[in-house]
Amino acid sequence: MGKFVNNIEEFFAFCKEKDVEFVDFRFTDMKGTWHHVSYRMSAINEGNLTNGLPFDGSSIDAWQPINRSDMLLKPDVPTAFMDPFTADPTIIVFCDVFDIYKGQMYEKCPRSIAKKALAHLDSVGIGDAAYFGPENEFFVFDDVKIVDGVNEAGYRVDSEEGVWNDATSYSDMYNTGHRPRTKGGYFPVAPIDSMVDLRAEMMQVLEQVGLEVVLGHHEVAQAQGEIGVVFSDIIGAADNVQKLKYVVKMVAHLNGKTATFMPKPLYGDNGNGMHVHQSIWKNGKNLFYKEGGYSNISETALHYIGGIFKHARAIAAFTNPSTNSYKRLIPGFEAPSILTYSSQNRSASCRIPYGAGEKATRIEMRFPDSTSCPYLAFSAMLMAGLDGIKNKYVPVGPMDEDLFELSLDEIRERGIPQMPHTLRGSLEALIRDNEFLQPVFTPEMLDTYQHYKFETQVWPDEARPTAFEFKTTYSC
Repeated sequence: MGKFVNNIEEFFAFCKEKDVEFVDFRFTDMKGTWHHVSYRMSAINEGNLTNGLPFDGSSIDAWQPINRSDMLLKPDVPTAFMDPFTADPTIIVFCDVFDIYKGQMYEKCPRSIAKKALAHLDSVGIGDAAYFGPENEFFVFDDVKIVDGVNEAGYRVDSEEGVWNDATSYSDMYNTGHRPRTKGGYFPVAPIDSMVDLRAEMMQVLEQVGLEVVLGHHEVAQAQGEIGVVFSDIIGAADNVQKLKYVVKMVAHLNGKTATFMPKPLYGDNGNGMHVHQSIWKNGKNLFYKEGGYSNISETALHYIGGIFKHARAIAAFTNPSTNSYKRLIPGFEAPSILTYSSQNRSASCRIPYGAGEKATRIEMRFPDSTSCPYLAFSAMLMAGLDGIKNKYVPVGPMDEDLFELSLDEIRERGIPQMPHTLRGSLEALIRDNEFLQPVFTPEMLDTYQHYKFETQVWPDEARPTAFEFKTTYSC
């Protein structure tokens, strides 16, 4: 799969061929949320595709003040693809955001930041290409209910696959009794795996929108799945995450279900991660490969890992940017929270995939999750890795034992660093440790980001009593 158009001329020819009625321009905010505005095809010309389309930047969280709200969407025309879900023929185009007041790409636009990170890689002379391969896990539920009030709070998710439905009497069907069980969802066939056809539909639609799909399977938790797609450059990989999340959610929605990439929606079962495979290349050569090294990785790769581990607590603010992120990183549920590397070993936060040749040698960071904005998460890891190469940081490891068996005391005694345990911890680390991110992440962007996360995630979460707190403290 790949591009459907390469330039503006091909764009108009493609739109004519597909009888396009609407052009949907999409951009990403700091949370990773996709926003869009739809234009009639008759209103689109070479001028506005080249010069940009106006929109109100003050209506996007933590962006512009109302007195400096005018901004431009700059369409990246070769990203165009047909929307598979609209009733009328609609073509989607990714956009970057342009700041008319500073006359430059907007410093808070995540996609523009990723482009700056790629340019930085080239400017420091280390490499000329960065490849990323994210693996986004997700849950598909039949129903979700949320209560968040002054005097009450709670949630309930439901899936036919859930063990809690063993004794449920259904009005429109019988109870089959076939369920994956807690932590039992990895690779069982139907009828235990109830999502075979749903995932197949998702995979087919992903190919329609230009992704190269490799596989799909049930994941470890109940109601959990994963679809594997081919890696891309840092921009293309982040674009693909946005496409994948859109397709997975929409296919589930149109089948009467609801999909979520939330890291930890089920207590006591595995959560959703976004494992990210990474490598840096120069002049067509993989800089992470060295035959005869540990798992055939080079010193460059080792220093890259060292940089990510050195700054892990700070970059977690981008790779694990929700309070829910840290409920997934609790030890005992395949939580990749121990900052060491290993060949094949999935209990380490960095795995070196088995059997990779020169072209496929890479590292796999296992701690990120899909609440991250992919452009920011990938850029933060790249910048940390480049800092590691520059300063020759050496990570703890390799450790080939089962790290999930270690107690917290053993981890501390052996001096193995860990991921932060809360979003507050990661944001406070980002405040202390952010020089390595500059100038790709500007001081203004970093300041806005950490304040926004405190105000919308940390403080509201810390202020709310929970059911568990009532259970443990109400009768004190």
